[in-house]
Amino acid sequence: MKPAIVSQRTHRGSDLRDLLRKEALLEEAESRALKRGVALRLDRLRKEQHVSKSRLALRMNTSRAVVNRLLVPANPSIALAALDKAARVLERKLNIELVTA
Repeated sequence: MKPAIVSQRTHRGSDLRDLLRKEALLEEAESRALKRGVALRLDRLRKEQHVSKSRLALRMNTSRAVVNRLLVPANPSIALAALDKAARVLERKLNIELVTA
């Protein structure tokens, strides 16, 4: 019986980033992924601290609709002011960094 041939390569084909870059979709995909991560993190912090959406809105001095939009991972728009308020209410500091592309 012949031994199986094992490839030395860790993966085959092109990278997903390469495909997205080629189709001019990489920036949009990264932006959506970032927004999704922020929304999920805020929601996790809110739940860990046992803060309802209504209570978060009250502490942020805004409407519950704004909080809902902020916490929906699929919503691509995000207001920095709302994000900063939510972070402060949840005892966090918003840190935005511009890095070399």
